[in-house]
Amino acid sequence: QVQLVESGGGLVQAGGSLRLSCTASGRTFSSYTMGWFRQAPGKEREFVAWVNWSGSSTTYKASVKGRFTISRDNVKNTVYLQMNSLKPEDTAVYTCAAKYGGYSDSGSQYDYWGQGTQVTVSS
Repeated sequence: QVQLVESGGGLVQAGGSLRLSCTASGRTFSSYTMGWFRQAPGKEREFVAWVNWSGSSTTYKASVKGRFTISRDNVKNTVYLQMNSLKPEDTAVYTCAAKYGGYSDSGSQYDYWGQGTQVTVSS
């Protein structure tokens, strides 16, 4: 069982930055691919980024590539999402998720989910 707790959301102006954190319980954090997903009001949940178990491989949604960076610290059991040059269309609830084994950008493949943190970008 893995429990995930996100933090770092908030209100920011367009062009600003936020760093989200997601801390996991349990001793096997490094066994999991970690992903970030987001859901805007009235829209379906969408993939944002994942990082593999070691942090050596990452993948991003096309619209955030070059602006967002996902990383992890396996000593602290934490995954991060650094978000720069934020746009109003990035406004959503951001949720981290853990997938045992190989990586995926499909939310249905993830085993554990956090409760989400709200990110609001004003224009």
